Amino acid sequence: MGLGRLFRKDPAAVLASRTAAALYGRIVAQARLPAFYESAGVPDTVDGRFELVALHAFLLLHRLKREGEAGAGLAQAVVDALFADMDASLRELGAGDLGVSPRIKRMASGFYGRIAAYEAGLAGTDAALADALRRNLYGTVEPDLAALAALAEYLRAAAAALAGQDGAILLAGEAAFPAPRL
Repeated sequence: MGLGRLFRKDPAAVLASRTAAALYGRIVAQARLPAFYESAGVPDTVDGRFELVALHAFLLLHRLKREGEAGAGLAQAVVDALFADMDASLRELGAGDLGVSPRIKRMASGFYGRIAAYEAGLAGTDAALADALRRNLYGTVEPDLAALAALAEYLRAAAAALAGQDGAILLAGEAAFPAPRL
């Protein structure tokens, strides 16, 4: 066996990484739409931006669950892309090597807590979903009730839109989020 084979990347892993990067790019593009900040009042801060990325990542991960093992593998690759981006962003903001790892661990714990809250909210009543959004998306800011209701409606519409998308297309790295009507 030549040394080239020893260091060659697995083509399937490279493809999964590229697919996850494409899906993560869709998540970030949707989370950056001005309507979330201007109309819905989500704080335009590092935390507010993270919250919207987490919300849209939840929506995609929620949909990928229907795709079995292939969906689970891709979902993990999307989460890996998300936290690699968060790591890079923290470093760009000046966090030192020793400070990044604990912050990423706290972010990951918070992210999985948000997933559980949004999952329960989506399966529950509008009030439960609005409460999950209020606690997580807005943090310490008190949201306008009409904006909160509009965001809950958007979340349900986005979940339904993703549910209607062909699994093969999602697994190929294409996801279409609906335009927010806030």
